[in-house]
Amino acid sequence: MNLNSKIYIAGHRGMVGSAIWNALQKKGYTNLVGKTSRELDLRNQQAVEEFFKSEKVAIVIDAAARVGGILANNNYPYTFLMENMQIQNNLIDTALKQDVEKFIFLGSSCIYPKLASQPLKEECLLTSSLEPTNEWYAIAKISGVKSCQAIRKQFEKDFVSLMPTNLYGPNDNFDLQTSHVLPAMIRKFHEAKISGNQPVTLWGSGSPMREFLHVYDMADAVVYALENQLDEHLYNIGTGIDLTIKELAEQIQKTVGHQGEIIWDSSKPDGTPRKLMDVSKMKTKGWSAKISLQNGIASTYDWFLQNEHSFKEVKI
Repeated sequence: MNLNSKIYIAGHRGMVGSAIWNALQKKGYTNLVGKTSRELDLRNQQAVEEFFKSEKVAIVIDAAARVGGILANNNYPYTFLMENMQIQNNLIDTALKQDVEKFIFLGSSCIYPKLASQPLKEECLLTSSLEPTNEWYAIAKISGVKSCQAIRKQFEKDFVSLMPTNLYGPNDNFDLQTSHVLPAMIRKFHEAKISGNQPVTLWGSGSPMREFLHVYDMADAVVYALENQLDEHLYNIGTGIDLTIKELAEQIQKTVGHQGEIIWDSSKPDGTPRKLMDVSKMKTKGWSAKISLQNGIASTYDWFLQNEHSFKEVKI
């Protein structure tokens, strides 16, 4: 891969996109392109086509998406379905039309069936029903995966999909109304600590098992996919290690230094019982995660403290 190749990172200001941008810069790539949502509305097909024609990018990394946790997915199903399809369809189709050399599509482990055998293999895609609390986002991402697969089959283009497990790290979303479980816990435990170690209420039973990947590892996987030939259309990206939500809460509580009670609200949904990725395919290709969950949580909490001033006050 030429270090001067023009690489467009869609969603370069987000947690994943910014990590990829920084990782590429550190590797010596000098011709990176990014546009904010105000500069380029990826939902607008004409605007996307005009951008591609003017920039003539060689490589596209699609890290742009509308994302959120269980609450956001439940409250805005049409938004999560339609906007994600608009974004990815415009990018994928235009990249094909403009003869882009390589396209890397980023999705989510939620594309796999709710009750699929664990760990989740790429082959279990579309074998049974999805988890209802995030099926809208999942269906959009599945359509992106299948679009890239179809392009590989019909046009023999280098379009590949990477499906990360639950991501976290610097530039994560800490808004308690829309965030995912790990950043939400960091904020809840922190605000409870500074309020006199008040009790923290968490959703569900704490029994579901989840796997977490630091966003810097995700960025490293994207760079690896960029610089190496991947023979198949779909690869899982994760650590291959999971833990219960209760264990996660206790680990974050310890890292933050909160000494109050944890209350589990079992009236709230748990989501998928378990979601562990089979990462053997990517490992066989030569890539594996490096950052431990303990070190990742600690560094993420440090980042949260440094940027706490930018978060709005939220009642616990």
